[in-house]
Amino acid sequence: MHSSYETIQVEIKSSIATICLNRPQVRNAINAAMAGELKHAFDRLSENEAVKVIILTGEGMAFCSGQDLREHESPERLSLAAVLQDRYNPLIMSMHNCPKVIIGKINGMAAGAGLSLALACDITVAIESAGFALSFVNLGLVPDCGASYFLPRLVGRAKAFELCSLGYTFSAKDAHNIGMINMMVEHENILHRKVNELAERYAAGPTKTLGMIKQMLNRSFGHSLDKMLEKEASYQEKAGKTADFSEGIQAFREKRSAEFRETSQK
Repeated sequence: MHSSYETIQVEIKSSIATICLNRPQVRNAINAAMAGELKHAFDRLSENEAVKVIILTGEGMAFCSGQDLREHESPERLSLAAVLQDRYNPLIMSMHNCPKVIIGKINGMAAGAGLSLALACDITVAIESAGFALSFVNLGLVPDCGASYFLPRLVGRAKAFELCSLGYTFSAKDAHNIGMINMMVEHENILHRKVNELAERYAAGPTKTLGMIKQMLNRSFGHSLDKMLEKEASYQEKAGKTADFSEGIQAFREKRSAEFRETSQK
């Protein structure tokens, strides 16, 4: 793995990779370097056949406080469209298209683009003390980094409009109650344990099949039922030709747990 990252840390243990946002002095705010390094890391991990699952978290007390507004002296003079198209949109697409399961380990505040990063994960676990905010409107901006895509699909249009248009901070409990995050835990040690358990479960699963499940669900909102039925048949044909399917059938017949070993490929 790339060893010269300045704003993130990447660690691989067995088949589990952890990406840690590493700018705790600014609550892991995203600057140009971090956005580029995150995309590079996700792209490399997507291609690494030894990696079966990815954890995304933050160093220190925050997950990510959003865009680093101090990066530019006059941000109002920037072409924000160019910043998004050149920097952030490629990162979100790398996460969305990653054939590995991405677990969001939300260890603290996730605001603005930081919350967008959390929403782009496939499954999220947050500590109870974490806070969330779609704070774009407080700066006179609209949601970006995929928030307008992911959020209404998770919580519904009405709640998404409320969160985006009012911009208030809400708790992990509230986020869990509305279905924005998958799990909430009370303490940091429980957060570590729960995320590690999830990562180990996914790492032991059929990696190619999990990647296809992710692709199917990502595409389901843009297609009709008959189109998704066609895609299910197509993906099932691919899944049925994997070594993991053969192992799953054999394990079922032998009344034992399957040992999935096949690696994912794009």
